[in-house]
Amino acid sequence: MINYKKVTTTAIIILIVFCFGASIIQSVTGFGFGIFIMTVLPFIMPSYGEATTLSGILAIVLSTYMSFKYHYHISWKKITPILIVFLITSYFAISCVAEIDDYILKKILGIVLICISIYFFIYSEDIRINPTIQNQIGLGTLSGLMGGFFGMQGPPAVLYFLSSSDSKEEYIAAAQTYFLIGNFMMTIYRAQKGFITAAVGEAWLIAIAAVCVGIWIGTLILKRMSIAMLKRVSYIYMGISGIIVLII
Repeated sequence: MINYKKVTTTAIIILIVFCFGASIIQSVTGFGFGIFIMTVLPFIMPSYGEATTLSGILAIVLSTYMSFKYHYHISWKKITPILIVFLITSYFAISCVAEIDDYILKKILGIVLICISIYFFIYSEDIRINPTIQNQIGLGTLSGLMGGFFGMQGPPAVLYFLSSSDSKEEYIAAAQTYFLIGNFMMTIYRAQKGFITAAVGEAWLIAIAAVCVGIWIGTLILKRMSIAMLKRVSYIYMGISGIIVLII
């Protein structure tokens, strides 16, 4: 296990490489930064709470750029209810992080991600999740629990935004605005719990350049993708994410 307190060269390299990769993944698929980066942050940061905090504040940089770039395509009607439910649920989940053994929850999460990705990959053309209040409450609750406990709030929201959006641009705008506001508020929640520390600030300064370069490369790739291809890539990565969660 890498002890971040010693700020080893190995820890710095791992942090930079994984932040670079996570930024490309989220810029292309619209989600996945937290899932990818959380495969290593718990082993680098002093505590699990600090790991999720670092993941969140790095993701804010990415979401700020992407949501601003596509802000003309934002549909607030499709975002607001699910976002409100997410913010309430994630607050209570973060309050419990230090008290709950997340091992079993992680295994369940991994299995669910794999099953959902397979189902949606096969039947994606026939499935449409309408932006009803019921759907937004259900998926917002699940997203809040996953975000609060694991820093992985993306999959439930992505399923909703991918299915309810009429274009690639609308999907990216909705997802990134959702993640921007959500991560900002969760950072405030985590700060209240004492998870913003000197180690988190130092790691953020080390990784921010890699995040910016990853965003640039990811947006170049995204320009060449159709909405159909984007959906399939997202569902495949969701399945890979489930496998990653199961083995870490």
